[in-house]
Amino acid sequence: METRLLRYFVAVVDAGTVSAAADELHMTQPGLSRQIRQLEQQLGLTLFSRAGGRLQLSSQGREFYGTAADLLQRHRAAGEYAAHLAQGRMPTISLGAPTTTLTDVVAPFVATFHPQDPVPSVTEMLLEADMDRALSTVDLLVAPVRPPAEVASLHLVNLPVWAYVPQPHQWAARASVTLEELTQETLILPSMEFKARRVLESALDDAQLNPPTTLQTPHSQVAQALAAAGRGAAVVTDDARYDLHPLRILHRDAPLQIHLYAAWRAEHHAVFTLERLADRLREFCQARYPSLG
Repeated sequence: METRLLRYFVAVVDAGTVSAAADELHMTQPGLSRQIRQLEQQLGLTLFSRAGGRLQLSSQGREFYGTAADLLQRHRAAGEYAAHLAQGRMPTISLGAPTTTLTDVVAPFVATFHPQDPVPSVTEMLLEADMDRALSTVDLLVAPVRPPAEVASLHLVNLPVWAYVPQPHQWAARASVTLEELTQETLILPSMEFKARRVLESALDDAQLNPPTTLQTPHSQVAQALAAAGRGAAVVTDDARYDLHPLRILHRDAPLQIHLYAAWRAEHHAVFTLERLADRLREFCQARYPSLG
C-alpha cells in the first residue's frame, strides 16, 4: 500500500469532494478517482459509496480514515527524523549515569536544557557497567570512570570524596581531615558499587590503615542521614544534605577525589552535537563545583 494513495484518500475526505481535492493536488478529477479505486482494490474495502455522481464516505471509509491519517503523520515524522539524522542533528538524546552522578550532576544539568536542545531521557547505570555496552544503549555516558582510548570522551571535573559530620561534631569548624584522623571515627560507608568507597579503600590500603568501626549502607543518602543522626562520619561524593559539614579527606597531603568524565561513541551520527553538549556539561560542572577544579 503506497503512502501516495493514502494521501489522496485523506485529501478527498478533508476537501469534501473529489474535484476540490483534485484542485489541491494539481490532478485531474478522473485521475484522482482512478487512484481512489486502486486504493479500494488494494485494501479490499469500499471507502466511498457512489450515488448520483457523487462520492460519499462509507462506514468502512470513516473507520479507515483515522488509521490513514495517523500513518501519514508517522510517515512525515519519520522523514523529518531521517533528515535530522542525515544532518547530524538529534531530536532526542539518552544520557546514562550511576546513581550519585545522575542525582547530583545529570539531573540538574538536564534542568538547564533549552527548547531547541534534544529531548532528554536519563537512565541509571551501574558503575561497573561495560562502557562499550553502555554506549550501545545511551548517547552520552557520564561517570567517574576513565573511558578507554577508543571511546570519545571529555574530562568534566574532579570531585572530592567528602567526610560529612553533623554541626556539633568536633571537626565542624575545619575544612579537612587526614586519613589517619578519619580512621579514629566510626565511618558510615556506601557499598563497593560507589566510587567514593573504592577510592577510600584504595587509600586505606596504600596507607596500611583500617577503620576501627564501620557501618555500611547501599544508599549514599542514607549514609548522610546516619551521619546527621550522630552515628559517625559519612564518606560519600554526594552534595551535602541534612545540614552536614563537609570535610576534605587528605592522604599524602592531597585530597581524595574522583574524576568525572563524559563519554560517547566516536562514530555517533551526531558526534558534533554530543561534543558541544559535553562542553556545556563541563562548564556546568565547573560552575556548580567552582572550587573543585
